[in-house]
Amino acid sequence: MIDSGAETFGGPLMCDIEGTRLNDVERGWLSDPCVGGIILFARNVESPEQMRKLCDDIRRCRSNIVIAIDQEGGRVQRLRNGVTTLPPMAHLGQYYRRLPDEALLLARDTGWLLAMEMAACGADFSFAPVLDLDDARCPAIGNRAFSDDPQHVTALAGAFIEGFEEAGMASVGKHFPGHGGVTLDSHLVMPEDTRTLEALESHDLIPFRSLSDRLTGIMPAHVRFTQVDDRPAGFSKRWLEYLRHDIGFEGVIVSDDLSMEGAAMAGGPGERVMAALAAGCDLTLLCNDPEAAARARDRLARHEMAPEARQRLGRLHFSGERLTLEALRALPRWQCTYDSLQQIDTRSD
Repeated sequence: MIDSGAETFGGPLMCDIEGTRLNDVERGWLSDPCVGGIILFARNVESPEQMRKLCDDIRRCRSNIVIAIDQEGGRVQRLRNGVTTLPPMAHLGQYYRRLPDEALLLARDTGWLLAMEMAACGADFSFAPVLDLDDARCPAIGNRAFSDDPQHVTALAGAFIEGFEEAGMASVGKHFPGHGGVTLDSHLVMPEDTRTLEALESHDLIPFRSLSDRLTGIMPAHVRFTQVDDRPAGFSKRWLEYLRHDIGFEGVIVSDDLSMEGAAMAGGPGERVMAALAAGCDLTLLCNDPEAAARARDRLARHEMAPEARQRLGRLHFSGERLTLEALRALPRWQCTYDSLQQIDTRSD
């Protein structure tokens, strides 16, 4: 059984809820000790005020839970009303090619602004930054990536992480060891990348290795790298041991959504969660399928969570000051960053 007495940390499952408020069924399973986190989607968030109320309600049910959201910018921005509209990170990459010093400052301030706004709305962290390289091949990545140049991605993502750190928010880099080199979307199919480990180390893996000591978490990709292992990275002991031992990453390993088609090879919901944990993940995502999440919770009732994994999960909690949006917008740094982001299209030309 999972130790329910460790109030500081939750369990190894992160799942979602149906709407903009908790229902009675959700209030019931939130007390399950195997549940460590909730991820919010666009259907859950209508405004900053509603999102903060929902997060507060979730924490009244479970004080030690972590609440996450995908708020990268561009097309991946779950909350759009009442907060800053963020550009795709590729715009910062284009800006960096012309004016690198100014772009790095804006990347840092963008990370800070994003983190402070999401904290004000009640979230602990956002699944960001994207460390994939945009090699103009993958529809799932595209302009979510800072650049197709690994050195540029490393520099810009490093500045972005610095902004998160200043705010007190965890950073989760994705999608290890790199999703940008395949032509298929792992939400829909199982992509395969035929490059060797040496080829990946000289390209896609550079940002992950360079930033591993600064990232709070890393999310592996639902991509099979056939020259390295026959299992996709998130289910691969080979890849996750490489991440831990060859790269030296000591943070949280968070699976990508196990309801995606790229995870289907591992079996049913319970089997997928257990396979990801057995490979080395600390936290598993299972979203958009309440029945599957219930089956996974049943399976995890017999799972013994390692103390070191539980301690790593605690690092995902927001550690800064949650200002109100009104107080945040009164800060000169927020106003300057907001103004700069409104001009990013012209700055990146």
